[in-house]
Amino acid sequence: MLKLNRYVARAVVGAVAMVLLLVLGLDFIGKLIDQLDSLKKDYTFFEALIYILWGLPRSAYEYLPYAVLIGCLIGLGSLAGSSELVVMRAAGVSVGRIVWMVLKPVLLFIFMGIVLGEYVIPYADQVAESRRAIALGYSDEGQTRRGVWHRESDEFIQFNVIQPGGNLRGVSRYRFADGKLEEASFTHHVEYYDGVWHEENVLITNFTGEQLTTQRLPTREWHTELTPELLDIVAVPPEAQSIESLHEYVGYLKEQNLQSSEYNLAFWQKLLQPLATASLVLIAISFVFGPLREVTMGQRIFTGVVFGIGFRLVQSLLGPSSIVFGFPPLVAVLVPIGLCLLFGVVLLRRAA
Repeated sequence: MLKLNRYVARAVVGAVAMVLLLVLGLDFIGKLIDQLDSLKKDYTFFEALIYILWGLPRSAYEYLPYAVLIGCLIGLGSLAGSSELVVMRAAGVSVGRIVWMVLKPVLLFIFMGIVLGEYVIPYADQVAESRRAIALGYSDEGQTRRGVWHRESDEFIQFNVIQPGGNLRGVSRYRFADGKLEEASFTHHVEYYDGVWHEENVLITNFTGEQLTTQRLPTREWHTELTPELLDIVAVPPEAQSIESLHEYVGYLKEQNLQSSEYNLAFWQKLLQPLATASLVLIAISFVFGPLREVTMGQRIFTGVVFGIGFRLVQSLLGPSSIVFGFPPLVAVLVPIGLCLLFGVVLLRRAA
């Protein structure tokens, strides 16, 4: 039985790895072509390559569930095409045992996805975006449409570049009082040390009555509840954050009485990502034992791609719908996973 487990594992792991590498290669080429329009003096072709390479972990994380789906269809399909699955069943190996044989090697990919999502992607995405923004000159632009916006109490803040470790470039702050703009400032460089943010080369514009005054300060302390750890969360999209960071930031947003639905949704999506991957594996196994038992490999791949697109489409529709209509994000995440599990179990019971 140990040899049989290893044989099935080799077939599945090899197929999943091949699909993942192929998809990442196509993704790399597409992103490289997309970056060619942005090339300029400081943002060279080499910088574009570095930017894309830093983004590969996130691409691998996003494509992993669908690579597992198609890889399992290819790996198990090759065993079914050579009648090896029939021989296993004839030798007394149950469908449930074969399902477990497939799930065990897939757990390696699920573990890889957890490591990428929790420890690699948040840092890699922040480094990639900050390097690109600096190379394109966004850090020196005031009142630009680019960057990240944040609200704290009666102040709206825009960060052009957020680097790891408490280094900010191009920070615009807008303070309001009774619904009117009271003060606006732009800082080229902000650094965090001794528990306080220190602004350098600050241009301040005060709006008092009908008068407008400006002043420039070499340095200024900025006291805020924002820490480098919280800004590391703000720097990248919710889907690129770790589960722990999302949980902490949701708590911070609730303390500030700000909307946290988007981050709640991302939290549940990342937390249940392993279950989503397992549900797609179950679908792949049920297809091979059921309607795709005697079809060609091309048909299996096509079916996997179509089903993966459908799964992604349902996720993309339900997630934003939970934010717009106000139903729990957990429900939006669980519905497509539950449908996959139910559909897979029904097909497997028919095949058993």
